[in-house]
Amino acid sequence: MNFTNEHLEELIALRRTLHSQPELAGKEVETAKKIKAYLTSCQPAEIIENIAGHGLLAIFKGNEPGKNILLRADMDALPISELNDFYYKSKNPGVSHKCGHDGHSAILAGVAKMLSLQPIKKGNVCLLFQPAEETGEGAEKVLEDPKFCDWYFDRVFALHNLPGFAKNTVIIRKNHFAAASKGMIISLTGKTSHAANPEHGISPALAVSEIIRHFTDLSIDTSKFKAFKLITIVHVRMGEKAFGTTPGFAQVMATLRSYRNDDMELLTSYAVNIIRSIADKFDLQERVQWTEEFPASVNDGDSCEMVSIVASENKLQVIEINEPFRWSEDFGHFLIKYPGVLFGIGAGEKYPKLHNPDYDFPDDIIRTGITMFDGIVRKFQ
Repeated sequence: MNFTNEHLEELIALRRTLHSQPELAGKEVETAKKIKAYLTSCQPAEIIENIAGHGLLAIFKGNEPGKNILLRADMDALPISELNDFYYKSKNPGVSHKCGHDGHSAILAGVAKMLSLQPIKKGNVCLLFQPAEETGEGAEKVLEDPKFCDWYFDRVFALHNLPGFAKNTVIIRKNHFAAASKGMIISLTGKTSHAANPEHGISPALAVSEIIRHFTDLSIDTSKFKAFKLITIVHVRMGEKAFGTTPGFAQVMATLRSYRNDDMELLTSYAVNIIRSIADKFDLQERVQWTEEFPASVNDGDSCEMVSIVASENKLQVIEINEPFRWSEDFGHFLIKYPGVLFGIGAGEKYPKLHNPDYDFPDDIIRTGITMFDGIVRKFQ
């Protein structure tokens, strides 16, 4: 029995159900239940639950020894209010699937259906439904989870839908595919005073302005780095809303971004040194915290070639991008440990962008995603 239009309609229905009931990173309880119910109907050898929180691992085994391959989809949604008004729009206020993880999960569920219809002969295929991708925590926690870390994989693969490219095209790049990024939270503590006597206090105001200026200079400095890097100031808060009091505290939040992991280490070092120097200059106490850390996604050349071959065999156009994407994906953690690929499926050249409030995953690329993943599995046996 082959994969039919009826199977596709089931997956579209699953995708739209997930879309209507989105859950944020670390809270994917109902999402996992719905995915597990579908996976159970595909009769994998085993389903391991509660990986790194609410993650699922469906294992399909061949009858003969062989290699282990991991395919991964993400499950979490974003804290964005949906502007769409179709019948399956988000029912959870302020939360919606604006990155297409509902579609990625539907694709991987479709691979489970393919593996149930046409079982593999050798090795193991593991389908990971990963939580908490958007915060950069999920992949790392999966790799540290005792229920997962005993596995070894010969290859790992993931995909992401990509607006801006023609539908059902396959987008790849050898080596660096998506950027590293991390959130930096800078806290500066001085001393308040009466606004009539600012000389009696220690205000962080000038320090904040210098940090912004130095970070801007560092962003445009090409002499110290091998490739693209960027520091973006995303939020500044200082003092209280009190006209009689000078500020005694400030917080600056910035995103550091680079194509290369070694450049990220260097950028981090320069940024921290800037903070310490400026804090000393203005007699401030400083504290730096990090959040939402994503390594660069670095693709293996042989695995990229496999993706290209599978796409060509299925008459899908392959687009090799010249530069890595500036956005980040925590699948980079898997690519540090194992050879593999993060590749893209075009969502439409004029399609709403990822993280936009009017975005919705295009159902007509689900079959292409399944075809690519299933073709990779068969090619790798």
